[in-house]
Amino acid sequence: MFGLSELAIILIVVIAVIGMKKLPELTRSAGKATRILKAEARAAKDEEAGTTPAPRAVQGEVVPPGTGTTPPDARPAGAPDHP
Repeated sequence: MFGLSELAIILIVVIAVIGMKKLPELTRSAGKATRILKAEARAAKDEEAGTTPAPRAVQGEVVPPGTGTTPPDARPAGAPDHP
């Protein structure tokens, strides 16, 4: 008769063999979940301390259409890749 440790080892091997296709996907999603959890914990810690970083503002400019901002040899947006 098998003991509890032998049954656990057999169960782990069977799960590993059956789940071999899903293993990369599971580890990828576990890594994403860990990164999200770390980011949320850091944000909560910053919010608790009152040191939230200031939002970044990016300066931009509005260019009116038809002012010649595209190069003369550029293709139109709907043009095919080959002539």
